[in-house]
Amino acid sequence: MYSREELKILRSEFWEMFGQRCEVHPELRERKKKWVLHRTKIRDVALKFEIGREDAKVMIEVSHKNENKRLQVFEILEKYKAILELGFDDDLTWDFVHEREDSQKEVCRIYTNLEGVDFHRKNDWPEIFNFFIDKMLILERIFMEIRDILLDEIIKSE
Repeated sequence: MYSREELKILRSEFWEMFGQRCEVHPELRERKKKWVLHRTKIRDVALKFEIGREDAKVMIEVSHKNENKRLQVFEILEKYKAILELGFDDDLTWDFVHEREDSQKEVCRIYTNLEGVDFHRKNDWPEIFNFFIDKMLILERIFMEIRDILLDEIIKSE
């Protein structure tokens, strides 16, 4: 079992090593900003990585505080489900109500996950890094292709 300080160090080491892995990846090394993440240009919609003790996730997260607006954005994303799932061997998981463990905040998530990996096991890290890079490249590319359409629909629905 790790202490709080040891977990903080381990987490920092994980993300530092992930950053180093991204620096040498052929599709990422030329990019100034490696990932879009929170810079989607759609309010309260972010692309995210998540790592835990049982799995790793690559996701789109809708985190608007207002439940109606959050669900409205999720429904707009659902219209493009077939497009968003292109390139994924397994379907994405569409979770319209998820409570975040770190903040107890309700969000909507669309994600793919890698089960059976543990952030605490350093020998799992290469597999997690490859999963994160491969899946986020797909998700980011597809999301960016439809971002302007999504943004227009969201603005019209307000």
